[in-house]
Amino acid sequence: MWHKWGRMVQPRPKPRPIDGPRLEELALSYAARFATSRAKLEAYLRRKLRERGWAGEGEPPVAAIAGRMVAAGYVDDAAYARAKSGSLLRRGYGARRVGEALDAAGIGAEVRNEVRPGEGTARRAALTLARKRRFGPFGAGEPDRALREKQIAAMLRAGHPLDSARELVDARSVEAAEDWAAQAREDDACE
Repeated sequence: MWHKWGRMVQPRPKPRPIDGPRLEELALSYAARFATSRAKLEAYLRRKLRERGWAGEGEPPVAAIAGRMVAAGYVDDAAYARAKSGSLLRRGYGARRVGEALDAAGIGAEVRNEVRPGEGTARRAALTLARKRRFGPFGAGEPDRALREKQIAAMLRAGHPLDSARELVDARSVEAAEDWAAQAREDDACE
């Protein structure tokens, strides 16, 4: 077979269908390489089965293998949710976006509620995003109306509530924005 650039290229052999032991190996390898949730592991295994086919008897034991990975402690939805939410919050995303990401990863509502950020954490995440993207007082001067609306819209897309976005974009100074974020820390300590 000739490639479009004039080189001779051997066609790739079709991969062998997956059997039970190989499916188990794929699951173990995936869990070893990536922090994952049970639902993401099952989706990965199903994708591999679609790509290569099933050589075993009956239905592929995707759920059973994922259950064994959970029982062995290789896959932990709660630990994954804590790590993922912490990572997103440190990058400046809000509680809504964190919840959406965890939902997309197949994390149950109960676990999502356990890792939902408090008011202080949410405010610090909003402050991080404003600082990183140079919104409000972190920018170069007073934003005009159109720029202000774009900044608020960006904060809303990042998962922050409208009142937090307005508070940060309209803050008169960097100190005022930091004081707003620190206020919630004191409130969190009282609860």
